[in-house]
This record gives sequence, structure tokens and C-alpha cells, in this order.
Amino acid sequence: MTRINIILAGVALLVFLLLSSIFVVNEKEKALVLQFGQIKRPANDPGLYFKVPFIQEVARYDDRIRSLETPEFEVTPSDDRRLLVDAFARYRIADVELFRERVSGGLPQGESLLRSIINTQIRQVLGADQVTSNTILSDDRRELMVRIRDASRIEARNLGLDVVDVRLKQTNLPDQNLDSTFARMRAEREREAADEIARGNEAAQRVSALADRTVVETQSEAEKDANIIRGEADAERNAIFAESYGADPEFFAFYRSLQAYETALKDSNMVITPDSQFFEYFASEKPQQ
Repeated sequence: MTRINIILAGVALLVFLLLSSIFVVNEKEKALVLQFGQIKRPANDPGLYFKVPFIQEVARYDDRIRSLETPEFEVTPSDDRRLLVDAFARYRIADVELFRERVSGGLPQGESLLRSIINTQIRQVLGADQVTSNTILSDDRRELMVRIRDASRIEARNLGLDVVDVRLKQTNLPDQNLDSTFARMRAEREREAADEIARGNEAAQRVSALADRTVVETQSEAEKDANIIRGEADAERNAIFAESYGADPEFFAFYRSLQAYETALKDSNMVITPDSQFFEYFASEKPQQ
């Protein structure tokens, strides 16, 4: 019975040692085999690995892309308008051996160092020459974020980290600068409105002047045509009168006398002798010449 117990104990020990020497690395992580705290070998690919029980241990690291946020801090662009900015980054552990060597405190210390790198690069990029607050607040900030990412990536490689992306979350003015900024924006909008009004008035004056000139030209042309027609009518009337006078001078004289009567006697009083020549056609007989 004792021999069987010894055999069973030996088998159990062997199973325990076998299980203690086997470890699995999944697709979401990377691992390092450590011996007395020193790196023995990496285990970067998913699969089954072996280690020496009790002597070697396994340090596991997340191989997925992780997020990191930075606290809000103040930057001063080239136009001396202070801005409050914060950012978030996406990163992953690219080299676990280098990360283990350079970052003794593990992932918390690594994130703290990476946060310091990103903040430093944000200050340098946003505080560079020719970078104004208007540039940061405009669509040009995309280019600035790319520059921050690339510079942070170079620095983070020394820690075994790969910076995938860096984004500025918000860029706000401090409270004490908001009033002056709003006043300046209001003045700029009022100036733009005044310019638009001036351009509109100028365009209206041009249209009005063109309309007035068109009216004058149209009236002049119409008056010219009317004078021409009036002259032609007068000429035709005179021709008819001349022809009528030539055909029957006595009737023409009678007709002209009637016109004279109509003009003279219309709404007027006349004192004249009955035998006046003016009323010769009112006499019963025509006076002798």
C-alpha cells in the first residue's frame, strides 16, 4: 500500500511539474519568460510554451491597442493667446523586452512616461513659430495632431511603445480671455457686415445709375421719334392745306375763317362793329370788293 502511495505521489508530482512548466499565450497578449527577474526569452506569438517550474516565471503584457488620456493643461501659441488643451492617445506595447528593460514599474509607469512625452510634444508643436491660436482652432489642427503623433512616436520607441494616434480633445480659452475674444469676434463680424453693406450700396448705386441712363436714353429716343413724326405730320398737313387752297381758294378762306371764329369766340367776349371784316361770312350778302 505504501508503494502504491509513493507511485501515486510521484505521478501527481510529475503532473504538477508538467502543468507548472506549461503556459499558454493567447492572441491578445505577449509574454516574457523571466529567470530570477532577468529576461530569458520572449513569447510573442500565440501558442503553447514551456518554462522551468519554480525557477522561471511568465510576465504577460496586453498586445491590444490601448487608450490614454492626458489632463487639461495650458499652452501659449505664437500669438500669446493662452489655450487650455487636453488630448487622448492610442498606443500599444510594440517591444515587450525593451518595455521590460526601460519601464521597471510596469504598465502604470509606462503610461505615466508616455503621458509626459505626449504633453511635451503638444507644448512644442502648439508653441512653435507660425502656429497661432487661430491655426489651432481651425481645420489646420489635423496637421498639428499628425506632427504631435509622429514626434511622440519617435520618443515612445525608446520605451518599447508604439503611438498609433494622438488627438486633441478640446482647445478652449481660459475664462479670463473669453470676454476679450468675444468682443474681438464681434468687432470682426461688424466690420465684415459694414463691408458687405458698403459693397451692396455701391452695387445699388451702379444699378440705379444704369437705370437712370437707360430712362434718359429711352426718353430721348422717344422724343426724337415724336419730333420726327410731328414734323412729318406738319409737313403733310401743310401739303394738304396748300393743295386745298389751290383747288378752291374761296372754300379754304371760309374754312380758315371758321377756325378763327372758334378760337376767338371760345370763352371770351368781343366788342366789335357788325360790319367788321372779321364777320364778313355772317353777312347775308358778300360785300363787294
